[in-house]
Amino acid sequence: MKSVPVRCPVCSREHTYAAPAYPCPCGAPTAPPLLPGAPAVQVVRRTWDEDWVTVRCTACDRRDQWPQPELCCPCGTLLRIPVRPMDEPAAPPGPAAPAHIPLPRTAAHPRPTFRPRTIRTGHDAVSAAALYLTWLGYREVARPRTRPAGGIDLRATGLVAQVDATTRPVELRAVECLWLNALGASAAGVFFSLAGYVAEARARADGIGLPLFVMDLDGTPQPVNSPADELVSTGA
Repeated sequence: MKSVPVRCPVCSREHTYAAPAYPCPCGAPTAPPLLPGAPAVQVVRRTWDEDWVTVRCTACDRRDQWPQPELCCPCGTLLRIPVRPMDEPAAPPGPAAPAHIPLPRTAAHPRPTFRPRTIRTGHDAVSAAALYLTWLGYREVARPRTRPAGGIDLRATGLVAQVDATTRPVELRAVECLWLNALGASAAGVFFSLAGYVAEARARADGIGLPLFVMDLDGTPQPVNSPADELVSTGA
């Protein structure tokens, strides 16, 4: 799939993005066609209607709903990547960018490519986060039988994690509550969100070393602060 340049309207950081491909029921890899030259749009508040696009399979002509391509800038801004209208002619194919988070070249044992799970519900979001934590190397990742009042959605050996699947950015209080729960359990904490984090929450997470991730609807978490970058690089 062809990659396109993406500029963050908040911090002006430049990115290169390629939409991840998923198999059509016919078996052909299919991805939303990106619109080169169109500016990325900051996602302030999610609406489910805007989070899906209609994509036509070039092999069988089937039309299905696919996750709207999104990218999380390291500054914490969630960006929606414009997609070419379904009936507009496609651009010539080009090289694809990796659909996973690459490890540093110095990593001794690179992990295999992360295989995401499409998010359509809050339950899917928790499942996607569990898959990602397992990919990072955490063992026995599971949901508590009953969700504690503190909001812990996942536990693993030496880890507690929270997954916010709402359409509002995570507030400071939620980050601090997860941190306190992690301290009480003598474990590390990791936060996943679909809608990002307010500035105060990101600043607090940086100060206490709490990894923050944003997930797009294809189920691929992206690190949004230095502790998350370090976790991706080193693994569990």
